[in-house]
Amino acid sequence: MKNNNISLLTEIAIMSALSLILGMIKFAGPWPQGGSVSLEMVPIFLMAFRRGLKAGIFTGLAVGLLQLLVNPYVIHPAQMILDYPLAFALAGVAGAFAPSLAQNKSKRTILMVTGIFVGCLLRTISHVLSGVIFFSDLAEEMNIWLYSFMYNGSFMIVIFVITSLVVILLTNTAPKLLHAARSGYTTAA
Repeated sequence: MKNNNISLLTEIAIMSALSLILGMIKFAGPWPQGGSVSLEMVPIFLMAFRRGLKAGIFTGLAVGLLQLLVNPYVIHPAQMILDYPLAFALAGVAGAFAPSLAQNKSKRTILMVTGIFVGCLLRTISHVLSGVIFFSDLAEEMNIWLYSFMYNGSFMIVIFVITSLVVILLTNTAPKLLHAARSGYTTAA
């Protein structure tokens, strides 16, 4: 049991560090307030699919806290929670859709894309709420809910597509990435 916990914590730490590194390689877009696209979500989703819901949420939480330490943009404590630890932890909910190697490739793909969609949607909702509460002055004459959804949704859609493609490519090429059992411990987390 103790080895399982150590292995799980080690995997969470490694995937969180990898996410932080991938988050530093950003592709800027047309977003004026700093929105960008990166592959930082890939390790969170891999961990969620590999080890399940709890591991996904804890990995996302760790990533959000690391992002907060390394590259923060904080104007209020509640905004800090919504945009960092909560947003990334919610992405880990994708672990509820963790596939099994016993399933065929198309079933695994459907589960993972659904999980990535749900994780990205939940992260978007957290960012939208933050935008409505703390960045309303940027909307000017536009409805703040619509503005925040359009702004945050515009880069999260791109993140969803790119992340889905990378995760599917990785797991179809190396399906054992999905399961920790090959190392002698179970996937239940």
